[in-house]
Amino acid sequence: MKRVVIKVGSHVLSDESSINQNRIDNLCKFLSELSDKFEVILVSSGAISAGQTKFNLPRTSVVNKQILSSLGQPYLMEIYSKTLSKYNKLAAQILLTAGDFDSRKITNHAKNVINGLLENKILPIINENDATGISEIVYGDNDRLSSAVAHYFDADLLVILSDIDGYYTADPSLDKSATIRPLVTVLSDEELNKTSYTGSKHGTGGITTKLLAADFLMKKGKDMFLASGFDLKVAREFLLNSNQIGGTIFKGKR
Repeated sequence: MKRVVIKVGSHVLSDESSINQNRIDNLCKFLSELSDKFEVILVSSGAISAGQTKFNLPRTSVVNKQILSSLGQPYLMEIYSKTLSKYNKLAAQILLTAGDFDSRKITNHAKNVINGLLENKILPIINENDATGISEIVYGDNDRLSSAVAHYFDADLLVILSDIDGYYTADPSLDKSATIRPLVTVLSDEELNKTSYTGSKHGTGGITTKLLAADFLMKKGKDMFLASGFDLKVAREFLLNSNQIGGTIFKGKR
């Protein structure tokens, strides 16, 4: 059975001042469907947004964002656990930082837990440990963390569900003629260093962090798929029916 990492961005899970339960319902149903075909790991942003629904602290400093994250993380897991229970699925929380992957010992310990959870049909939900690591708070929204998870935990594919529904030929907010590139096999230095476009203030990532995640995996011989998290039709068709009707597939070097 193939192993798939699904990464979901903050804006997919939250609106202006609330968690969007309808989209979480759709996501959890999708995860349940996927788990019948794949081993599934979820990398979920959204703790800061969840925290702000409980306590309206301005996101004006890293410390404030850490406070919101520490408040919101258990709330986010509660929402996931309750929603997944509708589909008879259990969820487990794992908090990591990008720096954890610098240690072979820590990586192996985490991988053993991941493998054990999957063997017992429990969904691992991974998020950044914002109390000790701030790289994804400042820049990334878990995009690059999810690529490390996919590589070091032996996944075959990373799927990023975002407010960005694919990699466009140009910034679609500036160029109305921009179209989605369905297939990417190489990324240039210019592309990896371009100014990032993003659709929301809720996430800290943008297209550049997604390209960096894709580039990391492509160089490891693995694939990444970028699609909308608002309408899961494209991702569902791609994963369950092997049919690409949208989004962008970044193909790794074999």
